[in-house]
Amino acid sequence: MPTKNLLNYSYYPGCSLHASGKEYDESTKELFKSLRIGLKEVPDWICCGATPAHNVDELLSLSLCAKNLELSEQVEGDLAVACAACFSRLKTAQHKLEESDEKRKQVAYALDAELAIDKPVKHLLEILAKDYGLERLGEAVKNPLAGLKVACYYGCLLTRPADVPQLDCAEAPTIMERVITAAGAEAVSWSHRLECCGANFTLSRPGVVINLSGQILESARRAGADCIMVACPLCHANLDIRQKEIEEAGDTIYNLPVLYMTQLLALATGAAPSKLGFDSMIVSPLPLLKEKNLL
Repeated sequence: MPTKNLLNYSYYPGCSLHASGKEYDESTKELFKSLRIGLKEVPDWICCGATPAHNVDELLSLSLCAKNLELSEQVEGDLAVACAACFSRLKTAQHKLEESDEKRKQVAYALDAELAIDKPVKHLLEILAKDYGLERLGEAVKNPLAGLKVACYYGCLLTRPADVPQLDCAEAPTIMERVITAAGAEAVSWSHRLECCGANFTLSRPGVVINLSGQILESARRAGADCIMVACPLCHANLDIRQKEIEEAGDTIYNLPVLYMTQLLALATGAAPSKLGFDSMIVSPLPLLKEKNLL
């Protein structure tokens, strides 16, 4: 007889997790499976508009998110979101539509449907730290991340602006650190955990990304971090894929693996390493994980 899930959620993966960030999606599913948390993907979900849409057309951005929230009503449970950008857009849409009758009318007209936007949207961090609970998370750890020094990188969107995501304190969050230390790792104190990595400038102005992401890597290295932990596919791309370019530009070597939070947590809770996408990363974490006796 199958084991009953402790919690159940609808799940919005977003575009990146089905493409360049597929290891985030895979490790999320492995982690939640090991914790007995059910995830059921929202049927026929569409792009949330990501970071560009709201700068071009606010009505389009709000309508895309409202449509996804409507679709999520087909699946039982609060809406779980992994990508920081998707989380930000969905929460922002809810916030703006709750504040403005006029915008609600415009979006309802665009969708030709009554709005259904009230389902709670929760980032994976909130589910793990609050719904599931840190104590229970610690008890689920089978392979403690002892000896691993982690730089928790929030970036721009997880906690800001303060009145929208309401995930944690906007300027001094600790939720990432609390979650990873529950798995046995050490969270280092460092200066750049809330700084921008360059975001979508990665294609239009790569020099900006190399500069900003280089400062983040340098800060993590000075803090003695073994790796950087992220919760955003775009941050992962800038810090991992661009790392060789950053090293060449600065005439230095970082060799800092950049891991999704779910990769580390799934490893700690006993998921098979072969299912966590470690081999798809540019800066391989395998030597580090072997050195720390985590593989």
